[in-house]
Parts: sequence; C-alpha cells; structure tokens
Amino acid sequence: MPNEQDLIDWLRDRKRVAIGYSGGVDSAYLAAVAAAALGPANVLPIIGRSASYPDVQWKTARDVAEGLGLSVLEVDTDELNDPRYAANPSNRCYFCKTELWTRLAPVARERGFDTICDGTNADDVHDYRPGAQAAREHGILSPLAELGFSKDNIREYSRARGLPTWQQPSSPCLSSRIPYGTPVTVGRLRQVEAAEAALRDLGIRGDLRVRHFGERARVELAGSELAQWSSPERRGSVERAVRAAGYSEVEIDPRGFRSGALNLELAQLGRRV
Repeated sequence: MPNEQDLIDWLRDRKRVAIGYSGGVDSAYLAAVAAAALGPANVLPIIGRSASYPDVQWKTARDVAEGLGLSVLEVDTDELNDPRYAANPSNRCYFCKTELWTRLAPVARERGFDTICDGTNADDVHDYRPGAQAAREHGILSPLAELGFSKDNIREYSRARGLPTWQQPSSPCLSSRIPYGTPVTVGRLRQVEAAEAALRDLGIRGDLRVRHFGERARVELAGSELAQWSSPERRGSVERAVRAAGYSEVEIDPRGFRSGALNLELAQLGRRV
C-alpha cells in the first residue's frame, strides 16, 4: 500500500496546486490531502460544469470542498457543441478532456497555480482512457497514479480522514452511459440522469448505471443490490421508476454492474471484426 506521506511530500514540493475537481472519490481525497498539506489558500479546486456532469455530484463536490475550507471555482465547458464529441466516437473522452483542460488550465495559471493535477488513480492506467492523452498534452499531473494509489487505497485513506466520499460509488460523466456511435445530446443525458436519480430515490445503493439504448434502458446494479431489486416483489418498482424518465423498455442486467461495460463491449466487437 502506498504511503500517504509520499503524496504529502509531492504536494509540498509544488507549494500550490490546482485540481480538476469533480467531487468523486479520487479528486475529493486529493483535495483533502492538499488542503491539509498546503493550506486551503494554496489549493484551487476547479469544477468543469456541463450537461454531462450530474447535478447530484455537483452538490456533493461543493459540500465536500466547503467542509475542507476550500473555495471552488466553476468554469463552464461546452463539449456538447463540439461535433467530434457529440458524435460519440470511442475516443469521445479525448475531446471532452481537451475542452476541459483548454478552459481550466489557463484559468488556473492566471491565478498563479502552475501545477495542475487530476484525480487519475493507479487503476485507471490499465483501462482504456483516451482522456489521459489530453491531460498529458496540457501538462496535467496525476500524483495518485504516479505514486501508485489504487481506488481501494484511496477509499481506505479517505475513510481514515473522515471524508464522506470514502464509500461513494464511482460516477463517471453521464455520457459514459450512451453507447459509442449514438450521438450525445442534452436530452439523452437528462433522461439518464432522471432515471438514475429515481432509482436512488427507491433506496438503491452502491454502483448503479442506466445504459441508454434508445427506448430501452439497461439497468446495472451492484452485486449486493441485484438479487433483491430483481425479485418479483421489487422489480416492478425499478421498471416504473425508469419508465417515468421516458423509457418504454427496462432491462435489469443479470450480470450486474460492470465498470466500463461499454468499453468491454467495444473490445468484444473488435475481436469479432
């Protein structure tokens, strides 16, 4: 397990850091350690706001930052108006992160923050992450990945620090619920967001995804939740909640939640070609 002191030393060597901040498990932990190591005045968490960023995560991000004594800077991003992004190719994240860092990096540097970080962790480097190339092109550093912090390590250290995000489910952008090749639109993003919010309101916990396939929604639930919500007694409430968001067909995936499921399907398709 990596030593947290190594991260503290890394941050202190840079003196002031800006963080691409989503309020997720990784960026919240990085912000917490930075605030403690450098003082809140020397840490600038920046949120890129767009339709692909879930509203519930935005609220969590602000609450966590406030608890750390940090002032969040919000910058609007406009990736949906980039036709390369909206077309939803398999490297969609590259165009998203290019838009993000093109807007965030100059803002940070204008405020005297020459070191800009993201929350990429050591597990991420083994997945298909086209957005990482955009980060490198803009000089964004990833100390958690560099120092070998896995998601499990980050959760453990977050718990020790009393961060409310330590057991928060992973929540990538809403566009990740839309299959590659299906255009990303504000309407589709809002539909996915509404369906997932309705399922949370039912009391579903843990990892959750509503995958968008036109009129059909495929619901992925954490293993600990799958059996009970697939039961005849509860399945109907799941289907009604998702239909209320505008879907006419609802499928509960018997395989349960799978991180990067659409990437896995893309890889399988590649093997068949």
